[in-house]
Amino acid sequence: MKLFQLVMWRMSTILVVILTCWAVLFYLAIMEEVNDEVDDSLSDYAESLIIRSLSGEQMPDTSNGSNNQYFLYEVTPEYAASYPNISYRDEMVYITEKGETEPARILMTIFQKEDGGYMELVVYTPTIEKFDLQRAVLGWIVFLYVLLFLMILAVNAWVFHRNMRPLYALLKWLEDYRLGTKEKPLDESLRIVEFRKLNEQQKLFIGNASHEMQTPLAICRNRLEMLMEDETLTEKQLSELMKTHRTLENLTRLNKSLLLLCKIENRQFTDVKSLCLNELLLQYLDDYKEVYAYRHVQVEVHVEECFRLEMSESLATVLLTNLLKNAFVHVTEGGVIALSFTASSFRISNTGDASLDKNRIFERFYKEGKAEGSTGLGLALVDSICKAYHLTLSYTFEDGQHIFSIVS
Repeated sequence: MKLFQLVMWRMSTILVVILTCWAVLFYLAIMEEVNDEVDDSLSDYAESLIIRSLSGEQMPDTSNGSNNQYFLYEVTPEYAASYPNISYRDEMVYITEKGETEPARILMTIFQKEDGGYMELVVYTPTIEKFDLQRAVLGWIVFLYVLLFLMILAVNAWVFHRNMRPLYALLKWLEDYRLGTKEKPLDESLRIVEFRKLNEQQKLFIGNASHEMQTPLAICRNRLEMLMEDETLTEKQLSELMKTHRTLENLTRLNKSLLLLCKIENRQFTDVKSLCLNELLLQYLDDYKEVYAYRHVQVEVHVEECFRLEMSESLATVLLTNLLKNAFVHVTEGGVIALSFTASSFRISNTGDASLDKNRIFERFYKEGKAEGSTGLGLALVDSICKAYHLTLSYTFEDGQHIFSIVS
C-alpha cells in the first residue's frame, strides 16, 4: 500500500467515527431542544390551570380552540403517592379540534387541594412528527456528512501532495537514476527540515560507502603485494597476481573519485582562498612534460594575465590535473597541447583525430574508446568542480583540436 493510500484510509476511518458520533449527538441535541421548548410551554399552561383551580375560578374549556387540551380529575391519596408529581412523555392522542390522532407531548402533574384531596392534571399539545423530523434531520445530516467528509479528504489530499512533493521528487530521481548517465541535480532549496536532511543523507550515502571501502581495499592491496614477493611463485601465477593488482588499483582510484565527487556535491571543501590557476598549473606541469615526452608531445603555455579564482586549492589541483590527463589520453602521437590563460578564462587544447561525444563526455563512468585504466570520472569531476564554483565549462572540436574552456 502506498503512503498516500495509507494516510487517506486512516483519515477516512477517523473521520467516519468522528462524524458519526457528531451526527448522533447533533440529532439528540435537536430533539432535546425541541422537547425542552414544548415542555416549558406545557409547564406554563399547567401552572395557570392549577392556579385557577385552587382559587376557585372558572376553568376554561378542555378544548379552547387552541392546540392545547387538558383533563382535570380527582385521584386517591394512594394513586398520588405512587406517581411522581410531574412527568412528561410522548404519545399519540386524539385531537378534538382536528378530529384526528396526532403525536403529542403530554405533561402529567398531581397537586393537593385545600381540603386535602388530590387532583391530577393532564395537559397535552400536538407536537411535530418526530418521524418526519428524523427523516428531515437525517437527510440534511447525511448531506452535510458526505459534503464535509469529501471536503476534508480533498483538503488533506492536497496538503499531503503539496508537502510530500520533495519526497516524491527524491523517489522519482532515484527511480530514474541510471549508472553512467547525466542526471539532473536534486533541488536543495527545501523549507522542510526533514526532507532537507533526507536529501543530504541520500547524497552522503555514496561518500560514506566509498569511505568505508578504503580500508578493505588497502588491506587487499597490501596482501597482494606481500604475496607477489613470494619467490616460489611461477611466472604465470605472478602474471595473474599483477593483473589482479592492476584491477584493484583501478577500483581504488574509482573509489577515491566517487568519494571526491560526493564531497564536492556536499560542499565539504572549506579551504577556500584566492588562487592564480596559471601559477598552480606550472607547479605540476613539469611532471607531466616528462610523461608527454614519451609520445613526443609538445606543450605550449600562453599567459596573458593571471586567471584568479576563489576556490579550494585541492579542488583546483584536481581540476587542472584531470584536464592535463585527459589531454594526454586524446592527443595524437607527436601532437601539441596548448594551455592559455586570460584574466577570466582558461583554455586547454590538444591535437586529435575525431570529435568526442559532446553530450556524454561529462557523464560519470563514460569512457571514450574504453581506455584501459580509466575510471570514467575525470571529466565528471571537472564538471562538478566547475558547477560548485559557478564556472562555465565547454568542449569543442575545431581544426583537428580538442578544446576545453573554463570561463568565470
